[in-house]
Amino acid sequence: MSTLIEFRDVCKYYQMGDETVRAADHISMKIEKGEFVAIVGQSGSGKSTCMNIIGCLDVPTSGTYLLDGRDVGEMNRNELAEIRNELLGFIFQQYNLLPKLSILENVEVPLMYAGISRKERRERATEALEAVGLADKLKNKPSQLSGGQQQRVSIARALVGHPAVILADEPTGALDSRTGREVIAILQKLHKQGHTIVLITHDDSIAVQTERIIRLEDGHVVYDGDAKAPEATVRHTSQSEEGGI
Repeated sequence: MSTLIEFRDVCKYYQMGDETVRAADHISMKIEKGEFVAIVGQSGSGKSTCMNIIGCLDVPTSGTYLLDGRDVGEMNRNELAEIRNELLGFIFQQYNLLPKLSILENVEVPLMYAGISRKERRERATEALEAVGLADKLKNKPSQLSGGQQQRVSIARALVGHPAVILADEPTGALDSRTGREVIAILQKLHKQGHTIVLITHDDSIAVQTERIIRLEDGHVVYDGDAKAPEATVRHTSQSEEGGI
């Protein structure tokens, strides 16, 4: 297996008035090609910061982030945008679909940025929508679909560029539990087909359906291992909770 994502002592600090917020505090981890990993944590744990760094939406304050062997911290804004489009497929909690476009056109959008021809865009977008069970909805607008169907469109859009990593940010957060289970089943199917998936969630019941859990608390990794192990879902008590803050 080859390493796709590697954090080496990654820190991300923010200044809020006189206080320094350590959103990520010396995090080291590796995610290999073909893994299905959940990065788990409550609000303020650092999981959103890690997602932004993995997704090349932000860069570390210190430490090194390597994406497919490339040092993201050394890249300028244009290079970050390029590597995002080349290597990453995003699935968002709120779908982020363009309401005036058909779902086929929505799925084509990343390929337009990549300079793919119209004919190939259409073929690849159709194939991606067929893969998530929406072959009969190609001309529909997002408003004509249920929430679960819109999230499937989001998954198809993530797939269409053949990314190295699918990054799913709370993909079931806006869905009811039954529809959420359907979305996770699609992600599990994609993983079995060889896709590398990193899922960001606060929900342990979602996280345990992956293979591996990386749990964050207060900017630190407190667990990294088998998603099925009993200790994978144990929350550690932070100092602020002990103090009643």
